[in-house]
Amino acid sequence: MSYLAYLLLQVPGFELRVGICFSGDERSQLNSLVMNKSHVIAGWFFAGIFLVFSLGSCAWFDRFFGEDVEKSPAELMNDGMENIERGRYSAATEDFQNLKDRYPYSKFAITAELKMADTLYKRELYDEAFDAYDEFERLHPKNSNIAYVIYQKGMCHFSQVSTIDRDQSNTHAAKGQFERLVRKFPRTEYANRARRKIRQCYISLAQYELYVGRYYYKMKKYRAAMGRYRYLLENYPDLGQYHEALEYLSKCKDKLAEKQENS
Repeated sequence: MSYLAYLLLQVPGFELRVGICFSGDERSQLNSLVMNKSHVIAGWFFAGIFLVFSLGSCAWFDRFFGEDVEKSPAELMNDGMENIERGRYSAATEDFQNLKDRYPYSKFAITAELKMADTLYKRELYDEAFDAYDEFERLHPKNSNIAYVIYQKGMCHFSQVSTIDRDQSNTHAAKGQFERLVRKFPRTEYANRARRKIRQCYISLAQYELYVGRYYYKMKKYRAAMGRYRYLLENYPDLGQYHEALEYLSKCKDKLAEKQENS
């Protein structure tokens, strides 16, 4: 006669049931084996479970859930530079910020500060970028990249210059940074770039004065218009606007003269 028995192994949260078919003689032998060796089997089973989890749990967990190992300064720098090359500026900003926070005394820390400012500028976060460049200049005034840093501070404002009918505070601020760069580092390539930007700033500022002057002229506020034209002539170089300023200045004088005669 054949018999069917089940071997049941249990651990918390897990159950293994194995069916075994055997004859009558085998049954008696099995009973003896189970009675005498079951504790040995259970011991080896639990030992095996413990060994698997103790030796292989880290690799198994990392395989399925990812490894969270703190990267070295060099790895964070490489990741940041790679993200810049691929245009992933937000990720690059995070890489450089992590490098600054975790390894402030690393040989890569100063470079990370500057690169983080660059990524903020690339993301068009101009106010945040300006603050980052400004902090870099304040902390490292003798650094070899200061000419570049001042130029970028000017560009943070220049990139926000609006149309001539809007407030020109960013134009003034950009011009101030570019002029400071030319004074401090007159022979650098960044000074040459700054000179070209200064010219553009003057053009924008002069056009703004002409715009406001024309507005006052149309409103028949001739003295206010004259003030704008005179300010342009006295404070800005002639970049093509003097002719219009002088023409309207003359018109304002004529209008005031006519008004005086008729009064």
